[in-house]
Amino acid sequence: MRRAASPGESDRQRTAKVLRALQDLQSASGHEYTILKISEPISSAVPSHDNNHNNNNDAANAVTRTSDVSTSSLDAPTPASLEADLAHYKELFAKLRFSYVEQVTKEKFIRAIVGDPPLIVTPQENADLEASNAAAKATLKALKTEVAGMVSDLEARGRDLAGRYEKVRAETALLEKLPGKIAALEKRVTELKAAQQLPPDAKPEMHLPLGKTLALVDEKRRELAGLDRQLELLGAQVPRKRKEMERLRAEVAALENRKANSTAAAREAKRRRENAQGGVEDELEARGRWYRASEMVLRQVLDLQG
Repeated sequence: MRRAASPGESDRQRTAKVLRALQDLQSASGHEYTILKISEPISSAVPSHDNNHNNNNDAANAVTRTSDVSTSSLDAPTPASLEADLAHYKELFAKLRFSYVEQVTKEKFIRAIVGDPPLIVTPQENADLEASNAAAKATLKALKTEVAGMVSDLEARGRDLAGRYEKVRAETALLEKLPGKIAALEKRVTELKAAQQLPPDAKPEMHLPLGKTLALVDEKRRELAGLDRQLELLGAQVPRKRKEMERLRAEVAALENRKANSTAAAREAKRRRENAQGGVEDELEARGRWYRASEMVLRQVLDLQG
């Protein structure tokens, strides 16, 4: 019978599968896209300073850079340096275009003057040319707007892809470390479970997990708060109960005195009855009976026991 895989094993299998897929993609691409590697075709087209110094005697092969941007940005390119170079080159190409248009215009004007026969342009031809130039300029402006939109879209996509690529790289590095961390954590969990095995004489409440321990502490605190409230209520009743107890003690003391007096009188009456003769004895006996009856009545009224 095939044993079902545990959650930890399934997680490790998924992690290993994802890592293999990422490694296959990286091996299939063959290289890693970075700013340095993207700029290699540009930097390779720029001659180094050493080559220019060695070939400075050859006028045909001597190529010097006319811009004031140093090659340090190509030696260690960064997004900021590449953007600065791009802005500089745009400015240079704009100046070059203006110079080219100016030169071509001068050449055409001179040829028109010195030509044989000279080129004579009528106002209608100028108007037609201006109209065609206006249409061409409008078309060029529309194309420039479209190209600018495409460039902006490409830049946004490039930044988004760069951010996603960096995120994937970071997550891949983290994913490569996960199997070792998972194994270490599983080992630690096993050790903790083995250490938490309760001995036979241990109290279960002393080995509860954190959640149950906190719940038990809260319950005991609530019970303690209830007992404190009961103590406060009973403490408020103590003075009244003490006064009532003192009053009852005074009443009991008075009754004890009356009991002692009645007992002494009864004994005296009994003694006289035994020693007396005739009617005196009967009188004392009657008085003793009266005292005894009075004592019984008092006991019943005050609920006392002899």
